[in-house]
Amino acid sequence: MINTKWILAVFIAIGLTNSSCDAISANQLTAENKIISQVANPQLENSKILHIINRLSLGATPGDIEKVREIGIDKYIQQQLRPESIPEPQSLKNQVSQLETLRLTPSQLYSQYSISRLPKPTQEMKQQRRKKERLIRQQAVKARLLRATESPRQLQEVMVDFWYNHFNVYQNKGQTRLWMGAYEEQAIRPHVFGKFRDLLGATARHPAMLFYLDNWQNTASNNPPKGRFKGLNENYARELMELHTLGVDGGYTQEDVINLAKIFTGWGFRRPGPELKNGYDFYFNDKHHDSTDKVFLGKAIKGGGIAEGEQALDILAKHRATARHISYKLAQYFVADEPPKTLVDKLSKRYLATDGDIRSVLETLFKSPEFWDTKYYNAKFKTPYQYVISSIRATDTPIQDFARINSILYRMGMPLYGNQSPDGYKNTQAAWLNPNGINWRLSFANTIGRGGLRNRNSNTNNKKPRRSNKPVDDTELTNTLGNNFSAKTQEVINTSPPKQRAVIILGSPEFMYR
Repeated sequence: MINTKWILAVFIAIGLTNSSCDAISANQLTAENKIISQVANPQLENSKILHIINRLSLGATPGDIEKVREIGIDKYIQQQLRPESIPEPQSLKNQVSQLETLRLTPSQLYSQYSISRLPKPTQEMKQQRRKKERLIRQQAVKARLLRATESPRQLQEVMVDFWYNHFNVYQNKGQTRLWMGAYEEQAIRPHVFGKFRDLLGATARHPAMLFYLDNWQNTASNNPPKGRFKGLNENYARELMELHTLGVDGGYTQEDVINLAKIFTGWGFRRPGPELKNGYDFYFNDKHHDSTDKVFLGKAIKGGGIAEGEQALDILAKHRATARHISYKLAQYFVADEPPKTLVDKLSKRYLATDGDIRSVLETLFKSPEFWDTKYYNAKFKTPYQYVISSIRATDTPIQDFARINSILYRMGMPLYGNQSPDGYKNTQAAWLNPNGINWRLSFANTIGRGGLRNRNSNTNNKKPRRSNKPVDDTELTNTLGNNFSAKTQEVINTSPPKQRAVIILGSPEFMYR
């Protein structure tokens, strides 16, 4: 067993934490980063390859650097932007195909898995149905982790992570516990490279979003209150503008919020009852709709039922503030926590010129001089999700205990589908660089670096798993990561006992960044 205190002392020596573990020096970490391109990678081409892998994937796997070098950076970008051109391993397709809940509609999930669909259930029946309900979450987590770690369509997985957080739905709010997997599969995943308007419309109509942000209860003010239908509900309308499209500084007013809420009255789903056994697919209820004429963002919208909502989504998707908001978030995710204004302007212009074509905007981003500015290389602090997935990919560790991986993410503050607020998980250093988060990363580095995760995964069906404690090969790991370490970190790695080197690499300041 590796001495954790010794590991901590080594991390202190290379500048990852301080001796008390009560504070982290962001400046020190950043200073380490600035040395990387000067010391660790004398060849510019190598550093460019590492940069493109770090930003367009969830981390390098063994052989990735060589593959990109062989086909060239431009071809790698084009392949990743068109995931259908990249064959997926049959083993991955087989595993995902076995996750039957991913193929079900919201109404099917409710009908087959919800406790409330049981007529006069006994306690035993309730327990069995709760266990069945948990299967939905388990399969959603398994699908996400499998694809993130094993799919060669890495940019697609990066964009699923990006867009799910942009259009966040929390898994534990009422019926959303049944639907977050279907939401990702049906509303997010098919549209990550398409038109923003299509993505916006898919999320607006999905029962998971309608339930999470309460729009299913949104009814015309002149309707008499009935149960949960108590009149206008502004939740979805407000978040639709503030988070999904225009941004908090997008120029809308409270009057716009109210009118948008009126526009979306009646957007919801039919609840199950005697005449509708399943329910919970999208449904527009014209009896709940405010059919008056409205003015939204200075544009007249004539009362016209469901068409009003579609017109409002058109207006929002084409708005200049939306172009800027989406461009800023993409630049922040792929380039820097505070992205250069010149880049945001370019992306905004491209967004408007292509009617919100996400693939075109990304292509402009990846070709921009700002993206290739060396001061941004290895300068984005990894989120817990990115850190855990990149560790698994770099060490070529297969996952079988998916619940354990998600529990590790929970300890780090980022369980899948677990963000309660509609703004989703942040991807900035300020959100994640803290003593508790770093300590959990070091603990995970210790576990996976010494082979503990691999050993446990490979023996999940045994009551007493074999503890071979074979550590990850540090030479292979160093090659996978392109030997992308400062002189100080390299010195610590080289002077450490061989069995502890992989742990040092995974806990190094350089590996904390992408």
